[in-house]
Amino acid sequence: MQKKILLLSTGGTIASVVADAGLVPKESGEQLINMLGELPYDITVEDILQLDSSNIQPEEWKLIAEKIFENRNKYDGIVVSHGTDTMAYTASMLAFMLQNINIPVVLTGSQVPINVVLSDAPDNLRLAFAAAASCCPNIYLAFDRKVMLGCRSVKVRTINFDAFESVNVPPVAKVTSDGLVFSEQNLPKNTKECTLNTEINPHVSLVKLFPGFDPKLLFAMVESGCKGIVIEAYGLGGMNYIRRNMVGAVGKLIRHGIPVIASSQCLYERSDLTKYEVGREALLEGAISARDMTSESAITKLMWGLGQGWDVHQIAEFFNTDVVGEVTIEKDDTLRVD
Repeated sequence: MQKKILLLSTGGTIASVVADAGLVPKESGEQLINMLGELPYDITVEDILQLDSSNIQPEEWKLIAEKIFENRNKYDGIVVSHGTDTMAYTASMLAFMLQNINIPVVLTGSQVPINVVLSDAPDNLRLAFAAAASCCPNIYLAFDRKVMLGCRSVKVRTINFDAFESVNVPPVAKVTSDGLVFSEQNLPKNTKECTLNTEINPHVSLVKLFPGFDPKLLFAMVESGCKGIVIEAYGLGGMNYIRRNMVGAVGKLIRHGIPVIASSQCLYERSDLTKYEVGREALLEGAISARDMTSESAITKLMWGLGQGWDVHQIAEFFNTDVVGEVTIEKDDTLRVD
């Protein structure tokens, strides 16, 4: 019996055509499917958006999450076609909005429109459907012969077909001559009823620290309505405290109820605020470590946590918890501050 798969089409490069202003999403989901030829699945298509993913924002995340939740018991899996530029953000947020999802949900897109002869779109779509038909329940991103956990995916290339990487964990599966081959990593198991919670607070900031950054800018963000900040700090999470005192600014913000998450500018491996003085000082001021999370996961996790009305201490505990597979918490973890 064929697996029933729903395709939710949202636009993106995969569905784009050439227009006077450049590439514009115009192809429907049915047109995408028709260009693939015959597939061994019972596919239903629903066009819910027709946007370049640069225009996909929290309002669209909510719509996509609601559509997935509405259809989760009608299909064996769901594929979401999506532009590549913000796909990792969408995948991460969907993981938090749809905790304990009971079917595989797979996001995919392409670097080249499907109507171009040498497009990567057909292979990516076929992979996404195969993943939606065979993966365990979770939120995934499928691209260039790899299936990755959505909350661990990052776009790392603008032109090449291998545009996405699974950061700090191996891909869930890869395509080889043996077919779709799954890794041995332990994925989070959904043991509870799936819930839909789209309450988020998008009034957050993502700041990349650089030599000479003026901490006063952080307070200007807060005065403009920012409720939480993710700082991509140096190396393991170090922040300067000479002259331009970032550490002191972080402490002051936290005492005023603004959670500050410290991640690393390095794409791979974890931040560890305990190793160097410049990290320990920030930790003592109350900075919350993102550990090995991607920036996409850190900022969406912060939005979702703030949307629950949580204070700084509750946000800290939330970031000390692996909710959907987004972070590695070691047994001897020393990054908690009581």
